[in-house]
Order: sequence, then C-alpha cells, then structure tokens
Amino acid sequence: MMTGILTPTKGRVLVNGVVPYEDRQKNAKDIGVVFGQKTQLWWDLPLSETFSLLKDIYEVEENDYNERMAFLNEVLELEEFLLQPVRTLSLGQRMRGDLAAALIHNPKVIYLDEPTIGLDVVVKENVRKAIKKINETYGTTIILTTHDLMDIEELSSRILIIDKGKLLYDGNLEKIKEIYGAMADIVIVAKEELTEEDLKGFSMLGERECTLQVEGNQLKIHYNKTKISSTEILKELMGKIQVSDFTLKETSIEDIVKKIYRNEV
Repeated sequence: MMTGILTPTKGRVLVNGVVPYEDRQKNAKDIGVVFGQKTQLWWDLPLSETFSLLKDIYEVEENDYNERMAFLNEVLELEEFLLQPVRTLSLGQRMRGDLAAALIHNPKVIYLDEPTIGLDVVVKENVRKAIKKINETYGTTIILTTHDLMDIEELSSRILIIDKGKLLYDGNLEKIKEIYGAMADIVIVAKEELTEEDLKGFSMLGERECTLQVEGNQLKIHYNKTKISSTEILKELMGKIQVSDFTLKETSIEDIVKKIYRNEV
C-alpha cells in the first residue's frame, strides 16, 4: 500500500504528502524498494547496465549519478562484480546490487522487505552497516520489515510489532526493554558447593523481586532491574561466598517479542 501497489480496503495512506495508490508515478520517484525474495535487476545484463538503465528511467543527472555510484561502491563494495551478469551473482552480491539500484535516484523513503534473509552472518553485517551509512549520509527514511531480530537491534530507532493486523507495540528499543524486559538473571559459580547456610543472609533479596535457585556450586538469581541492580547483588554476594565466576543475562529482544505474541505480558 505504501509503495502504491495495493489500495487499502479501509483507511488512508499518505507518504511524504502523496497518496501512493492515487499518484503512483510521483510516489515512485520518491521511494526505493528492496524485496528480499525478488529482484529489480535485469537478469542477463551486467549489474552496471542495470544501474545505467535505472539512471535514465529516473532521469538522474550525470553528476548526481556519478557521485551516488562512488558512494554506493564504497559502502556496498560493488566494484568486484559490477561487470558480471546478474544471474551469476551470489545472493549476498545480488542483495547489495538491489540496495544500490533502489538508491540511485536518492529516494526520500526506502522500503526494505527482509533485506538480510538467507544471507550468511558476514554479509548480513555488511548489509546492516551499509544501511546505517546510507541513513546517516543522505538522511533517507528507512522502513524495514524483518523476522531477524538482530536487524531490529542493529538498525531500528522505532519499532512497530504487528500481529494478525493489530498494532501491539509502537516505540523505541529502549522503551520496549524497559517495559517488557525488566527481569534479568545472574548465575554465580562458587569455589565450593553451596548450602542453605550460605544463603541465610539473602532474605532481603526476596523483598526486592529476587528469587534464588541453588544447584551444586551454582547460584542463579532472577531479579527485577528496576528494583535492584546487578552491582548491588554482586556486592552482597561477594562478601558472603567465594565467587570464581559469574554471568549476567538480560531479557533479549527475541524473548520480549515471543512474550508479546504469546500474550504473556
């Protein structure tokens, strides 16, 4: 609907002052689109020729085109496969080519639909860095749909969670962690096996939304970060038991999203 392909059955869509499905041509000049499962590149042409064709379609001036291609070559590292036919490119190379193609006319808004799907971890990281750099350099508004929660953590300043057509959350990453991710765990590894006697001094922790669980020489503490800090807990413990190691695990964005979808929050 935001790209102008579909017309809403109810309500109204406005993108940059334009109703997309009423003025598709004007809308198309201001947006770029990348679909993770589809490509806008010409299959049998070298990547460079696809870019030249898009330059003419969008009526991009020569100087602007050269400046933009220099930037895109730098952030997406296109040089090594620029002259290869699109059909010979790997998935990661094609995705970088699609990103560049969507940005040739310097759109005000770019829609990325699952841009890292199927990519290996190194290519994913490079694509994320490129998206950040594009946003910082050109001030492009980027709307990203993804099931990869690392994309959300790395890229998104505003998050919308939708389930069965209903908006469940609209806000930033810090806010969602503050609201739904207050609980955390500390696992303490003691030098010797722990007994109930060792834990007698920790009754005050229960009053501050902390629970303790002992297994051999390990002590797991489940606590509310808004009531007590990990520093306070560790300070209390260090004075009473001999600690050889500890790990801190906060609620991940993945755990939070699962809870929201399961109506557990």
